[in-house]
Amino acid sequence: MSENKIYVTEEGLKKLQDEYHHLVHVVREEYKKELREARALGDLSENADYDAARDKQAQVESRISELENMLDHYELIDTKKSSSKTVRIGSTVTVEFQDIHQEDTYTIVGSTEADPLNGKLSNETPLAQAILDKKAGSTVTVQAKIPYEVKILKIQ
Repeated sequence: MSENKIYVTEEGLKKLQDEYHHLVHVVREEYKKELREARALGDLSENADYDAARDKQAQVESRISELENMLDHYELIDTKKSSSKTVRIGSTVTVEFQDIHQEDTYTIVGSTEADPLNGKLSNETPLAQAILDKKAGSTVTVQAKIPYEVKILKIQ
């Protein structure tokens, strides 16, 4: 499995743990019951209920495995440290897009918590990569399909 760190906030870690617990202790038991009921119907070679239960089993077990990997390799983002002078994962950053003179504020989070429409930007995006480890007042070029510049106005 991957040895890459999965960056999560305390809130994100709780969501991953809750999902894992639900899948293991609730959903897994549901599909086991469905499989038993489908087997009781007889011939498995032409049993659509059995096939559906097996498909559900495969999807759930795949997600459980993925969650186990994340929970084994996470690194907690300390969002309480606000004294950082440089952008880091967990920072809330206000940037100005130089070409359109528009300001936006983002919190840099791990990819599992990314939600750009709500201001949560994955640390793996070109914008986050460009501003990580930079100071307020810096202007950086974001290496995207069409490169653009942003100025870091404020770091919290």
